[in-house]
This record gives sequence, structure tokens and C-alpha cells, in this order.
Amino acid sequence: MLVTFKCKVHGNVVMFGDIAKQLLRLMGYCENIPGALDPKDIDEALSRLTTEVNRLRQLEEQASDADAVDVDDVADLDMEPVVGLHTRATPLIEMLQAAKDANCHVMWQEGC
Repeated sequence: MLVTFKCKVHGNVVMFGDIAKQLLRLMGYCENIPGALDPKDIDEALSRLTTEVNRLRQLEEQASDADAVDVDDVADLDMEPVVGLHTRATPLIEMLQAAKDANCHVMWQEGC
């Protein structure tokens, strides 16, 4: 399942459903799809998401430092690079910031 986040002042953000649900939880919302944020609620959701994503990024970096692997080793093992949640959250954070600045809604729904 894909989830599309929409806002009139920002391009759509499409992500896999499991990631979208995880980010919704980090914002303090349930995983209901479809859903929406009122402009008055965006600042708190943005703050929560940013705080949690930064915390997770620090944990990922600590784990990465402890398990440091040479780039050539990864190529030899035929492993796909791991994309951190902080990287996946960046477009949504940018959308929330734009919506906050423009005082408009953010909506999400299943599909593209």
C-alpha cells in the first residue's frame, strides 16, 4: 500500500504505508488512513515528528558507529544500503513546515 500526503502549497509526498503509519505515530496521531491535520495542529505534529526523528537518527548513528562496515564489504556481501527513517521523513517534514507557514491543511490518503 502507498500513502500520499497532500498540501496545497507543497508537492505530494508518497511513501509506503508502513513508513507513513510509523511517521503518523511519531507525530502523535493514529494510523487512520485517510486523515488530515488542521492548520492549528501542524506546529505540534511537526515538533513531535522532528524531535522523534532526530532522536532516532542519533540512535541509528550510534548503532552504525558500533557496527561500522567498510563500503567495499557491503558491495562484496551484495547488501542493499539501509535508508534511515530520518531520511524517509524529510519530505514530510518539509511539507509540514510549508503548511505551517501557509496556514493550510495536510491530508493523507491511500494510493497515489
